[in-house]
Amino acid sequence: MPDLDETDLRLLRLLQKDATLSNQALAEKTGLSTSPAWRRVRRLIEDGVIERQVALVRPRRAGLHAMAYVQVSLLDHTEDSIARFDLFVQTEDQIIECATITGTSDYQLKIVAPDPEGLEHFIMRRVLALGIIRDTVTHFVLRQTKYTTAMPI
Repeated sequence: MPDLDETDLRLLRLLQKDATLSNQALAEKTGLSTSPAWRRVRRLIEDGVIERQVALVRPRRAGLHAMAYVQVSLLDHTEDSIARFDLFVQTEDQIIECATITGTSDYQLKIVAPDPEGLEHFIMRRVLALGIIRDTVTHFVLRQTKYTTAMPI
C-alpha cells in the first residue's frame, strides 16, 4: 500500500470528480507545478491506486430504463460452478456490478436493460439458463437517490 500524503489525496478527490482535468488544472488546484502534478498522477496509476479512468454514462440517456439488483444462489459451490458463474459475469455487459455476499445468497448483481421485459428476458434466458443457479431474488430499482463512484478519501 503506497503512502498517500494530503497532496495525493487532493489529486485523487479532484480526479474522482473530473478525470478530464488537465495536468495544468490539477497543478493549479493542488499548489504544485505541472511536472510534479503529472509525476504524482503517474505514480498513483503505476501503484494501482488509480485503476482506470472512464466516462460515466447516464443509463437512461443510453436507452437503459430498467435496473435491478439480483441476488443469486448457486446450486453448489464447486470450483467449476464458481468459475462458470464468474466467467459468465465477466462476459455479460448487462451485468454492471457483481459482488460475493454473505447471507442467504451467494452473489449480488446489478443489471441494466432497456426495459423491465429486457431484464426479465436476461434473467430467465441468460442467468437461469446457466443451469447452476438454485435461486434468484430480484429487486427492481424504482428511483436512484444517490449514485457515485467516488471513494470517501
